[in-house]
Amino acid sequence: MLDTDFGRGLGFLQAWSRWRSDPARPALLHVVACTAQPPSLQDIREAATAGGLAPLGDALAARWWGLVPGVHRLVLEDGGVQLTLCVGPLRPMLGELDFAADAVVLGGVDQDLATLKAVARLCRRGAWLAAPGARPGLAQDLRTCGFVPAPDTVPAPSSCVACYEPSWVPRPVRALPQPPATAVVVGAGLAGSAVAASLAARGCAVTVLDAGAQPAAGASGLPAGLLAPHATPDDNLLSRLVRAGLRLTLQEAAQRLRPGEDWGPGGVLQRREDLRALPDLGPFGADWQQARDDGTLWLAPGGWIKPAALVRAWLAEPGVQWRGAARVARLDRAADGCWRALDAQGTVLAQAPLLVVAAALGTGPLVPGALPLHAVRGQVSLGPAAPGLPWPPAPVNGHGHLLPAVPLEGGLAWLCGATYGRGETATEVRAADHTANLDRLHRLAPALAQALAGDVAAGRVRAWTGVRCASADRRPLVGELQPGLWVSTALGSRGLSFARLAAELVAARLHGEPLPVPLRLARALDVQRLARVHADQPPPA
Repeated sequence: MLDTDFGRGLGFLQAWSRWRSDPARPALLHVVACTAQPPSLQDIREAATAGGLAPLGDALAARWWGLVPGVHRLVLEDGGVQLTLCVGPLRPMLGELDFAADAVVLGGVDQDLATLKAVARLCRRGAWLAAPGARPGLAQDLRTCGFVPAPDTVPAPSSCVACYEPSWVPRPVRALPQPPATAVVVGAGLAGSAVAASLAARGCAVTVLDAGAQPAAGASGLPAGLLAPHATPDDNLLSRLVRAGLRLTLQEAAQRLRPGEDWGPGGVLQRREDLRALPDLGPFGADWQQARDDGTLWLAPGGWIKPAALVRAWLAEPGVQWRGAARVARLDRAADGCWRALDAQGTVLAQAPLLVVAAALGTGPLVPGALPLHAVRGQVSLGPAAPGLPWPPAPVNGHGHLLPAVPLEGGLAWLCGATYGRGETATEVRAADHTANLDRLHRLAPALAQALAGDVAAGRVRAWTGVRCASADRRPLVGELQPGLWVSTALGSRGLSFARLAAELVAARLHGEPLPVPLRLARALDVQRLARVHADQPPPA
């Protein structure tokens, strides 16, 4: 559904309620709603109470934060209802959308011909449009855009109802896609498990192959990682992408993980030596970043999370089958069009019409063309969080990061780092990297760094090392390389922020659903921006 005027949210809540009570409801309801300015929490609750929908209003209110200009995906009903809220002027927002609507509610404010053309561009043939409070001449303008007014026999509580049935072939053609019933995902880290869960939630049977004996055997095996917005003075592209991905990850963690054991929400303190004036993100901006008197930032939607716990939770999604010790050596395409994953002996490990490669650096040798993938070695220092030391009350971020108290095997532990060794793939523990992490800690928490310096010098701290995969522009590579062959890779050091976002982009493209980000942000992650791929080029032998 597309709603061009969210108002106080009552229309959305009513649609959600009707979906709930319909025994023939679809498994997934997408509502895309536009608003120049989101209503307040009080407005949401008052509208819900007046409409007899207070419980749904409370559930929506729990997601009602951080609604700065842009596109926000609010996941409800354990993923069964997804609200894509577009905050900003209507016409520019419509231009940032790319999906096929089955139904449209046309608000009474913007009903000019240019807006109707923008709405028609997003409609599938046969889509119904309802326009409460239609202006004079609206019916004729709708005909101009390809809508046919409904006959009198069609129940129409609104003042104008029409069906999109243009006499011409529209461009683009919004045909209903035929997503595959089965899929293979290569890679059981954050990227691959997220893709598997997103596809399985839409009814696809997914086989996940990984060379490791256990999931999260690569860089996703980090004991605990930091979740935090990326604050920049100009609110750049990366900042907006991280916000979109972080919101999705936080919703997933709240649904699937154990707080205090698998993840620790509660905020992050950001220390920045180059902190300048923050951009004005509007009334909801303080939900993301709030300047403090001491020159630091408080990032409320942040905390720590154990990547492996999230990987396991995604692989536990019904419809996902994980197979370890299954090293994929090459891919090929069978005569029936299915993609096959083969081992070094040529044995077919799995096959399906859809194959998604999410194998980090291992993606490059498997896919056609030349993906610009780069290795980045990282070492994290960690040790027991002994009482009596000057531990900060929350994780600290800046030039490096500190997690002060994470429950690991053996008790509470601190973690700090991480190094960033471009082009390095060795994973041995290095004393020099411990020293580098201690230097970073001196900038974040000087008193604590001084207290831990003796342990670092005496070699009494432990380490975790891993190799991350990054692209040339440090943004993920997501999308289709050849028909049925997709990638989700190069998440770099932001896998926790980007894995679910990348997975939802894959699923949305395959199912013709609304994108979780504006179209220009989706294009900034699309693999075709950097890949040198030819449609007729076979996969490497």
